[in-house]
Amino acid sequence: MRIVKEDGTVAPRDGNTMGELQVRGAWVLSAYFKTNNRENFTEDGWFKTGDVSTIDPDGYMHITDRTKDLIKSGGEWISSVALESALMSHPNIKEAAVIAIPDETWSERPLASIVLANEDEPLSTNELMAFLAKDFVKYQIPEQYVFIKEVPKTSVGKFNKKEIRRLYSQGKLAT
Repeated sequence: MRIVKEDGTVAPRDGNTMGELQVRGAWVLSAYFKTNNRENFTEDGWFKTGDVSTIDPDGYMHITDRTKDLIKSGGEWISSVALESALMSHPNIKEAAVIAIPDETWSERPLASIVLANEDEPLSTNELMAFLAKDFVKYQIPEQYVFIKEVPKTSVGKFNKKEIRRLYSQGKLAT
């Protein structure tokens, strides 16, 4: 396995440098079933997993996000998964899904869609930003939050971020 940075170079195994996880080997798929699609493979045969990861000096790999779910804000990467985990550690947040939304200044910014555990105890944007400030630097913290009844899910129960993006693009998520 290896981590490949955005510029196409292999990342050092320092436990900090993030990039896309690529794998190859005797037990790694060589193609998708009944397709000739090779877009998920490098020219030299590595499978591009779509996972953003790090590898430490001892060879331990840590998946931090999916490439399609990373938010690039002002040239810096923000992990939607890390924000979601932090938000869901709040005692009045049942679920949280974070997506990238367009921003004229920064290209993209995070938008947090939140399901409250107790709707009778609303949370303000300032409260949420202060809560996240314990673990994140300012540019990583969303300025926009939407409160929803339920996070849309896929057939296997994962957060359906495609649906959240669709709802946002149609103006159906009020911030």
